[in-house]
Amino acid sequence: MRGTDNAMQGMKPGLPSFVGAVPLLGALSVLSGCAVGPNFTKPQAEIAREWHTQGDPRLSTQAEVDTRWWRSFGDPSLDRLVELAARQNLPLQISGLRIVEARAQLAILTGRQYPQAQALVGSAAAVGRSENSAAANPVDFDLGAIDRHFLEYQLGFDAIWEVDFWGKYRRGVESGTAGLLASVADYQSSLVSLTAEVARTYVLIRTFEVLIEQAQENVRLQEEGFRIAEARFTNGATSELDMTQAATLLESTRATIPQLEAGLDQARNAMSTLLGQPTGQVEALLAGPKRIPVAPATVAVGMPAEILRRRPDVRSAELYAAAQCARIGIAEAELYPSFSLFGTIGLQASTSAGASGNLFSLGSLFYSVGPRIVFPFLNYGRLKNGVRVEDARFQQLLVNYRNTVLKAGQEVEDALTGFIHAQQTLAFQQAAVKAAQRSVGLALVQYREGAVDYQRVLDAQRSLLEQQNNQAQTSSSIATHLVALYKALGGGWEVRRNQPVVPEPMQAEMEQRTHWGDMLSKPRTQETKTVSQPVKP
Repeated sequence: MRGTDNAMQGMKPGLPSFVGAVPLLGALSVLSGCAVGPNFTKPQAEIAREWHTQGDPRLSTQAEVDTRWWRSFGDPSLDRLVELAARQNLPLQISGLRIVEARAQLAILTGRQYPQAQALVGSAAAVGRSENSAAANPVDFDLGAIDRHFLEYQLGFDAIWEVDFWGKYRRGVESGTAGLLASVADYQSSLVSLTAEVARTYVLIRTFEVLIEQAQENVRLQEEGFRIAEARFTNGATSELDMTQAATLLESTRATIPQLEAGLDQARNAMSTLLGQPTGQVEALLAGPKRIPVAPATVAVGMPAEILRRRPDVRSAELYAAAQCARIGIAEAELYPSFSLFGTIGLQASTSAGASGNLFSLGSLFYSVGPRIVFPFLNYGRLKNGVRVEDARFQQLLVNYRNTVLKAGQEVEDALTGFIHAQQTLAFQQAAVKAAQRSVGLALVQYREGAVDYQRVLDAQRSLLEQQNNQAQTSSSIATHLVALYKALGGGWEVRRNQPVVPEPMQAEMEQRTHWGDMLSKPRTQETKTVSQPVKP
């Protein structure tokens, strides 16, 4: 702002007039210690004091849950797949890039606490006056005395600083910091989900492989039964019905194998995507025994209150609420007057009136400095509704936090119940399979000797296949429930605590495009602090 509107303005001899703005600046700086809006406090959420399955011998309530829980299965192939997924999964890389974005956003918000506008300004203007316009003037004066054409030059520096009197910009930094930590928690939550999905898909692959092997073994068993029925029909010992029934069961079992193989291929394709690889490249990683992973004898689950500290999605919900709480203060600050200091200093010269037009002469220096107060009282209704909008959003996030905690407790309880009951079921299934195998052997011997009809053999073979499939599905259910349990407990994200969130090749690619400094590789100070502590239920 220049001319008569400036609070203080002068040429070089008046330079000490800048001192007049110092008392105002000091007063505003002292008074800017307050910050309007609510201060965030950790929301309260109800959670059980103990799990319903507490006391089961398969469960341990030690304080810390195994951070590398997948190793409890004792399967090197699974360990290798989890490690590769953590390095190569593409959605996880997107979550890491959101952390980088949040770091840059926080830097922007931090910078707003300082002079918000600085500009180096230069201009040159040519001004003229025509003789026709002068002749139209009824006042008689000497046109020759008017300088019709002249140039004006100007070079200066402008700056505006809105003093953070009401804490608007500090609330912005507070919101940005919470948003950064929430993005870190989201990354950790993505890592937990990824690890669990890799383990679940691996269990599914092994389950399909076991089911295929069992189907093939039953095909061989049923082929033997078909040969016996065929031989007895050929010798006239029985009717053709026995042979056709044996063929029906045999072909029906054979028909299940392509369906199982299709499921196996689809599970392998899903694993390839989780590893960030094209389909068809995981077979070499699946070398090893084709068996369903076996759960350990005991599982560490901790206490219910621990999930409020361990689960990243619970921390994320809390941090997003904290970020929104600060936005209430930002909106509320708009209700009050804003205090700014502006200043301009530069050089100005003109060729008119016989002036030399030397921009860099001593007489070309000019400056202006002064305060500015803006009070948008006519927009009070709109601004007040803006505060209400932010407060309503904050309340939504508080409710979302409580809901996230409730769902977390439910997920743990569901996984615990499924895990324990599946283990109980497995004991009965193993006994059923042994009995079915014995029944098939006896039925074949008795049929060969003519003691029973073929229907007894068919029933025994069908029952054996069904019980074997049930046993495999139960074993798979134990493993998948254990995976779901560790996911519900929030385990696994700690393994990448000190690892870069952006892969090194991607860092190099981004550095070629934009100067990132240490934002891609070095975590911010806030990220290394503990963001949540255990709470008492």
